[in-house]
Amino acid sequence: MPDPSQSLPPLAVTATEVAPRIKPSNYPEPFASRMAGREKRQLGDIFGLSNFGVNLVRLAPHSVSALRHAHTKQDEFVYILQGHPTLHTDEGLTALAPGMCAGFKAGTGNGHCLRNETDVEVLYLEVGDRTPGDAGSYPDEDLQAVLVATGQWRFLHKDGTPY
Repeated sequence: MPDPSQSLPPLAVTATEVAPRIKPSNYPEPFASRMAGREKRQLGDIFGLSNFGVNLVRLAPHSVSALRHAHTKQDEFVYILQGHPTLHTDEGLTALAPGMCAGFKAGTGNGHCLRNETDVEVLYLEVGDRTPGDAGSYPDEDLQAVLVATGQWRFLHKDGTPY
């Protein structure tokens, strides 16, 4: 029998009514402040999902989704709902539009991020798995990340010294 003191996740929600993530970025400074203009609503967490995460992300004009990065073990996928972001990868820049999607296979080392270079808000869905033991590389920054056993990211300089 379920414990009545434990609240059950909702069956359905309106995505735009889910509260935005309180902490806008996990990056250490000087990188965290560069995420100003990005707002994430953690949709997967509302439902208690543990195998993958789903975020509704809003990028204000002239903001970025993340530092350009690549994961060793976690796949990522984005689906553009509104606006015209620019996808930045090792291959260069690709203009995206509503209805377009992009996927990033883990282990390729291909750094990626979305940039809103327009004066109009961008809205997209971001999906990623939660494979343990992941690490992130940042080809344009003196930064690397390791996912520790608690599920938190630990950020280091490329020489291994902590931030």
